[in-house]
Amino acid sequence: MHLYRQTIILFGLVVPVIVAAAVVGCGFMLQSKMAASFANKEKTFKTYEQARVTVLDIEGQISRQRKHLDRWNEQLSQETASAVTTHLRKISERLPSKEIQQTSFERPSGSGGFGSVTAQKSSQVRIAFRGTYRTMQRAFLELETRMPQLQLQELRIDPAVNQSSLLNFQVTYTAWEN
Repeated sequence: MHLYRQTIILFGLVVPVIVAAAVVGCGFMLQSKMAASFANKEKTFKTYEQARVTVLDIEGQISRQRKHLDRWNEQLSQETASAVTTHLRKISERLPSKEIQQTSFERPSGSGGFGSVTAQKSSQVRIAFRGTYRTMQRAFLELETRMPQLQLQELRIDPAVNQSSLLNFQVTYTAWEN
């Protein structure tokens, strides 16, 4: 019996304990990797869910604003000079004719001013009026409200030569287009 004691201890106790420790160690390693993978996937899922909820919210906001977007696209696709002329005609009909007169309307060729330094398509519109300050202020407010794509580039006000109550206005707008 003394002959096999060392072999029995080695193969009966030590090797099985080492094999069991290796199996348990591998099990713990696999469990920790699985836990880390699960935590990572859980975090990714939470991020995805937050993004999905945010996207649904934004899509809801966009769908409510769709009619405004369509109106803007239609407004930007109109030819600027004719749209300005049409709006000015409508505005002038509502204001006293003695207090506002359009004296000239020019559309300079090429983009100048703000439009020349940007990649956005634009054109210029130069309009001259004779009228009272208050009436012209209302007319410009109405025009810029109806056509928000106009950006005031230059405004020149001079007194009228033969009428003290009237002023000469020269306005240059940059009109942003599609």
